Amino acid sequence: MQQFNNRNWIGVWNLYLRETRRFTKVYTQTIIAPVITTLLFLAVFALALGTLRQDIAGVPFTEFLAPGLIIMAIAQNSFANTSSSIVISKVQGNIVDTLMPPFTASELTTAIALGGATRGLVVGLAVTIAMAIFVDLAFKNIFVILFFAFMASLMLSLIGVIGGIWAEKFDHIAAVTNFIVTPLAFLSGTFYSIERLPQIAQKVALFNPFFYMIDGFRSGFINYSDSSIFVGSLVLGGSNLILWTICTWMFYSGYKLKP
Repeated sequence: MQQFNNRNWIGVWNLYLRETRRFTKVYTQTIIAPVITTLLFLAVFALALGTLRQDIAGVPFTEFLAPGLIIMAIAQNSFANTSSSIVISKVQGNIVDTLMPPFTASELTTAIALGGATRGLVVGLAVTIAMAIFVDLAFKNIFVILFFAFMASLMLSLIGVIGGIWAEKFDHIAAVTNFIVTPLAFLSGTFYSIERLPQIAQKVALFNPFFYMIDGFRSGFINYSDSSIFVGSLVLGGSNLILWTICTWMFYSGYKLKP
């Protein structure tokens, strides 16, 4: 592989392409299916609660709900891409094809994590387009939307890398999804404002990075947030830095990757 400034950029690019082609070749499962699932969530909540719920922060309930569902789809699919990629490679015994080429630990983290983030963003865009047909989405601040969408997708992609390396079989990664990712996403303000929670629950929510990704992303649509956008940016940036460091160490040490 050609090197440039001591970095294997060609190798990183090709590994990134491999990760993105994994989901684009089966787009009905990886892109269309999440869109349909998210629209079903919207339909259920809108039909069951739409006329019963009061406006939240002066915004109709469906308009408040839609950004939360979009970012939830982004998060779940970013996590699914990286975790499934690594677990499948380990189970099939071809993880060596990823580890043997001349990649540094940081290059492996970069390519695989950005591949997962790309899937999350593609799904998010598809969900947004589909949802705009049924909900009057107001894009108040496109830069805030893009920033939090990328930071959220990268965070869940990195968590997926950690989960994939740690997991020894599909049951393990399913446990991470069912007991960590999904609960944190659902209980972080996806369907409600944390102002509706008891004081102690509000304080607990402030320690959850998932809350900041949802709150910041939603603020780009409705121009309202339960917390400071600046603080949310710092929390997500710090979380991604920590997760990136953990992923790089896991690849460098060969944790559960090398016999």
